[in-house]
Amino acid sequence: MHKYIAPFILFSLLLLNFHGNAQQALADHDLELDPLNPQEFEIGGISVTGTQAINDNVVIMVSQLSVGQQIEIPGEAISNAIRNIWKQGLFRDISIEITSIQNGVIFLEIELTERPRLTRYEFIGIRRSEADDLKEKLNLIRGDVVTDNLLFRAENTIKEYYIEEGYRTPSIEIRQKEDTTRVNSITLEFEIDRGNRTRISEVNIYGNEILSDRRIKRIMQNTRERSLRFLFSSSKLVEEDFEEDKRRIIDHYNELGKRDAAIVRDSVYFVEDDRIEIDLHIYEGPTYYFRNIDWVGNTVYSEEVLNDVLNIQTGDVYNQAKLEKNLFMNMEEGDVSSLYMDVGYLFFQLDPVEVAVENDSIDLEIRIWEGEQARINRVSVTGNTRTNDHVIMREIRTRPGQLFSRSDIIRSQREIIQLGFFDQETIDVQPVPNPQDNTVDLEYKVEETSSDQIELSGGWGANRIIGTIGVSFNNFSTRNIFNRDAWRPLPTGDGQRLSLRAQTYGRGYLSYNMSFTEPWLGGNRPNALNVSFYQTTHRRNLSSDHPDYGYYSIIGSSVGLSKRLSFPDDFFFLRQSVNYQHYDILNSPIRFIFDNGKSNNLSYSITFGRNSKDAQLFPRRGSEVSVGLQLTPPYSLFSDTDYAGADPQEKYRWLEYHKWNFRGNWYTPIVGDLILSTRIRFGFLGYYNSDIGYPPFERFYLGGDGMSGWEIDGREIIALRGYTNYSLTPRDMTGEFIGGNAYNKYTVELRFPLSLNPMATIYALVFVEGGNAFRSMDSFDPFHIKRSAGVGARIFLPMFGLMGIDYGYGFDDVPGMPAAGGGQFHFTIGHQID
Repeated sequence: MHKYIAPFILFSLLLLNFHGNAQQALADHDLELDPLNPQEFEIGGISVTGTQAINDNVVIMVSQLSVGQQIEIPGEAISNAIRNIWKQGLFRDISIEITSIQNGVIFLEIELTERPRLTRYEFIGIRRSEADDLKEKLNLIRGDVVTDNLLFRAENTIKEYYIEEGYRTPSIEIRQKEDTTRVNSITLEFEIDRGNRTRISEVNIYGNEILSDRRIKRIMQNTRERSLRFLFSSSKLVEEDFEEDKRRIIDHYNELGKRDAAIVRDSVYFVEDDRIEIDLHIYEGPTYYFRNIDWVGNTVYSEEVLNDVLNIQTGDVYNQAKLEKNLFMNMEEGDVSSLYMDVGYLFFQLDPVEVAVENDSIDLEIRIWEGEQARINRVSVTGNTRTNDHVIMREIRTRPGQLFSRSDIIRSQREIIQLGFFDQETIDVQPVPNPQDNTVDLEYKVEETSSDQIELSGGWGANRIIGTIGVSFNNFSTRNIFNRDAWRPLPTGDGQRLSLRAQTYGRGYLSYNMSFTEPWLGGNRPNALNVSFYQTTHRRNLSSDHPDYGYYSIIGSSVGLSKRLSFPDDFFFLRQSVNYQHYDILNSPIRFIFDNGKSNNLSYSITFGRNSKDAQLFPRRGSEVSVGLQLTPPYSLFSDTDYAGADPQEKYRWLEYHKWNFRGNWYTPIVGDLILSTRIRFGFLGYYNSDIGYPPFERFYLGGDGMSGWEIDGREIIALRGYTNYSLTPRDMTGEFIGGNAYNKYTVELRFPLSLNPMATIYALVFVEGGNAFRSMDSFDPFHIKRSAGVGARIFLPMFGLMGIDYGYGFDDVPGMPAAGGGQFHFTIGHQID
């Protein structure tokens, strides 16, 4: 009311003030002032009264009146001054009076009454969590000027909040109370009655023929009625989601050739105090088909090439979504835009135009403007606060002077994500075209996340709880170790990895390992060097001179080199390493094939594979497939020892074997962020000499969560949920697990992200899997598996890495172990179950 009516009232009062004050002033100076005949005066002075929190000079500045200014009385200058001050919304009463007129010089006084200011506010009638949400949305702060607009905006914000929560008839009463502890201040009370939570009772659909009611309701992902089918949906009506669902329905009809489909009418109405129904009236229209598709303006590619990429034939249903996907962005099969943009045509444009619609047929003319090829001028990186520029730039495929390529940009984004140092959801590339010289600048925008991790966990081994502590510095910098200024708290930024880990349960057992990885050895090519060292010692808790004293000790090291290949494509890699372990056993606390002696394991490992998954933590597409071989020299071929009659110490003084592994992981988007993960694993351990047979180490242990609990004898531990740890592993006559020499495992998993925040990435999953371990290749059967199914969740915290919980149910019995299957909980930390 004040905003629109008050200026008129105040202006009328102003004229009265002008008249009264002028009469007094004129009487003193024997002058008369006729309000209907303005006279010109010079402003001799301006004073301000009534202000408390606002500087007088600011008021005068806002009024746009100034000393020495020539104004007419009455006139627009005074009216404009009042209007200018009123616009600020800080005052509830404004008047300007004449205090004196002396020889054509006028003196003015601006009288103000400030609006009250807010000292505090509170909510009545709601829960504390709701109050916290509303405080964040209202964003009211102490000292705000309380205006009608502020109150109106606050009321609307509260109503919108509750409507989105499913309360469609909330009522809000706002009470203003004077704060007697402060001058011209008030407190606000928001008394809120949410009313009943409103649920969607029914969605009624009319006019649909080719899509059933059931199908349309499934398309409406966010606006669902309360029913058993949608038991876990909220069944509340949110206007934005409702509009999106209506667009989704029309988009689905368009994909079926219903080009003219429309929702001609919709209505929402109450059927009970807390129940509403929604009516949707749909016009499906006729089904259209593609007829003729002509290309105009193409010189680089022929119509045959463009039609092949477009992949739309005469007579196909008119699918607008497929047309746009194959023209502009098809990540799976390629599109016309990529065809041009991958060879530099950044300024390329195309426009599909419907040139004829006859009966049920549509003719298209796709108009192309190819433009000139663009070359890359400058490439920059922003947002990297810890990681050095060169670590990112060496992963980028776009270089100054090269032709612009969209596929190179997409690949560069993937490589940056694979580093693991940045939030994969916010990585962006900003092209800045320069049409004047046919160049483009590329700016890669990243956002750092914490990549270092600490591991604190407990596991079960040797009938004891074994504690583990470890740290991984995943963005380390060795070249800055001696730079004191770089320790913040550690030298970082060069992308190197340093890992330290230790396990113990006390004096009797200690295991530690350390490793270092340089991902770009020499700095010019992506050849990764990995060096590791580890030692495990397990002693009987007896003095060394006791007759039952014993121990085993394992010392090992490894040096590896990984290389990215360019053939068959640059997703392929080759990884090689040389590994050595020394076993020293004396009256061992745990059972080995031999109780006393030494054994050496010198092996060479090679892995050939392809990794095209688009992210490390939550891949949405791509695959990771590898074949690995680990082998030792065939020492027995060069020895005349009779191994058939040799004791175990002699047989295994130098281990000989060949070990094969195959792993395949595939990631397929189903709908939205719902991802299908399909995994296969096989492993085989073989020997050269039948008189020696399988080695006692390096075997496969299957079942459970896949966490080792402790490091021992080079065993490979494979998780299979729904069964207890190791329970699917072959045993000897005494029931001891001796490890398998072959295994298989198959997993199908559906994953859905609950949070992709880099500080707490969470996703839920459901799985079915099966597998088994076998004594030998002769007994290996890829179809003889132990089956399980279950649900789980994963959470990634940068400091602690990946943690998980699964509940699996093993369907098959394990001979001799009645409790091995059935319902099992599994907890993991620091590793991914694959």
